[in-house]
Amino acid sequence: MDRLARRILAVVIVFVLVVAGILVARSRTLRTEPTGPAPSAADLNIKQVQLEEESAGGSRWQLTADQASVFDRQGRTTLHRVRVRVQDHDRTWTIVGEEGDFYRQTQNLEIRGNVVVTSGDGFRLETRVLRWLGAERRLWTDAPVRIYREGVVIDGSALDVLTKEEATTVTGPVRAVFTRGFGQ
Repeated sequence: MDRLARRILAVVIVFVLVVAGILVARSRTLRTEPTGPAPSAADLNIKQVQLEEESAGGSRWQLTADQASVFDRQGRTTLHRVRVRVQDHDRTWTIVGEEGDFYRQTQNLEIRGNVVVTSGDGFRLETRVLRWLGAERRLWTDAPVRIYREGVVIDGSALDVLTKEEATTVTGPVRAVFTRGFGQ
């Protein structure tokens, strides 16, 4: 009986030493996650960005963002919490969204995430993504849109605005609700 107790004690001691050794070895090789933002492959990261440009035709725009990551080789700047203010002669527009991409060479811009466009004359547009093609002066989205203006709400499946022609197309199915009568 005495021998059996010694053997059990020896097995328990060996077991405790093995477990303790494993725990010590793991604690020394334990990897910790870095705190803060993940490293970026961007060439430059900037906080509180502001870009302005004025065209020969008198249009002026200002882009601000909480943060930007510049990718020089791609000619792209990724933006976070974007706001664009456009002044075109006697009209003003404000566009806000969660994130976006600005392409320097083409002056193209894409804004994504809870995009809202408002104008100084009461127009409001909501969508998930909105794109600006600089060369064509075209504002468009293939995502569903909702437009509000003076007693009218329009829902559509896409939007295309050609600013040179001052033409706006909402593609369907389109649903329009008038909350005020005509001619009032």
